[in-house]
Amino acid sequence: MVQTRALGLLSFLFFTFGFITCLNDLLVPHLKNSFELSYTGSILVQFCFFTAYFVISPPSGKIVEKIGYKRGMIVALLIIAVGCLLFVPAAKVHSFNLFLFALFVLAGGIALLQVAANPYIARLGAPETASRRLTLVQAFNSLGTAVAPLIGAALIFRAGFSGAESVVGPYTGLALLLVLLAVGVHFTHLPDIEEEKVEAGAPAGKISDHPQLVLGIIGIFFYVGSEVAIGSFLVSLMNLPEMGSMQEVEAAKYVALYWTGAMIGRFAGSAYMQKLGPARTLFYHAIVAVGLIASSFFLTGLNALACLLLVGYCNSIMFPTIFTQALDGVGSLTKKGSALLCMAIVGGALVPLLQGAVADSSVGLRNSYLIPLLGYVYIAYFGWFRARKVK
Repeated sequence: MVQTRALGLLSFLFFTFGFITCLNDLLVPHLKNSFELSYTGSILVQFCFFTAYFVISPPSGKIVEKIGYKRGMIVALLIIAVGCLLFVPAAKVHSFNLFLFALFVLAGGIALLQVAANPYIARLGAPETASRRLTLVQAFNSLGTAVAPLIGAALIFRAGFSGAESVVGPYTGLALLLVLLAVGVHFTHLPDIEEEKVEAGAPAGKISDHPQLVLGIIGIFFYVGSEVAIGSFLVSLMNLPEMGSMQEVEAAKYVALYWTGAMIGRFAGSAYMQKLGPARTLFYHAIVAVGLIASSFFLTGLNALACLLLVGYCNSIMFPTIFTQALDGVGSLTKKGSALLCMAIVGGALVPLLQGAVADSSVGLRNSYLIPLLGYVYIAYFGWFRARKVK
């Protein structure tokens, strides 16, 4: 019963940070218009957010080790709340740089929360059911990303609220919710979890001895970068004349479909993965993603949009599959490999920035989707490489 309550609370935490993360897809076009930014300038929203993962994740492990999982989660929630509250002065003084700082603080809190919560969930019960618990909690994270564009659009793109001022209410409300969650975690009894014991004589080995780990780190970089890049520019893309000149509120509904596809695919993909195997499933998903993006270049309007939205389904199984395939057989390098894979999430900062620069050039926004397409080509290669190795 105690573990059920703890898992329920943690599921809601994952829903919340999934919700907050996906709001960035609305902030990118909203702040672009409010501050009259280029595509490259507006994508600094994602750059600062995902750079925080790269910077904060390494010290987060030591923080959790020192203060424990429960206190680590409480501190993380309060840091996220501070980041949300920083949106208020950023809007009041109309400072894009302050918005970027607020996003960095907010994302730093989410990075700490993940470092504290993920291993805690994995150890909150029998080892053989760890993947099932993580899948359940990740499903709530996906639910948060699916509903965020719908609720966020209603709150951020409000009539009568001009410019950056419209974010004050939503993010203040989120800050209050996060503080309440921190209080809830404080008063909830979370079972003590013993740390894993490391064998003193275990050989250290080298990262370069395991090509699947090296290739997997690059795979996570391109997966996160490509997924974020597609979602970040969807609203701006749908606003183009050849795509229907769709208004922001209407376009946000389609962004929700992109993330809903990822949630549905997480369950459906796990079913046929048992027959195909994880590596082959990853290969097929990546190849289909490449085909869908390539097809969108030759279509317009809702047909082109449908191709890009279906890529969300292809994304569904990629992160956990790349992660586990990369760590397969690395032995004592598992912890170090896991840390490097988490740091590779910085792809969410760099790939969208590259796409933004391409979109600002003569190539244009539509053709800039060649950048995530190339990312999926690499992921397909990694899936093929692993499928060939595990035969």
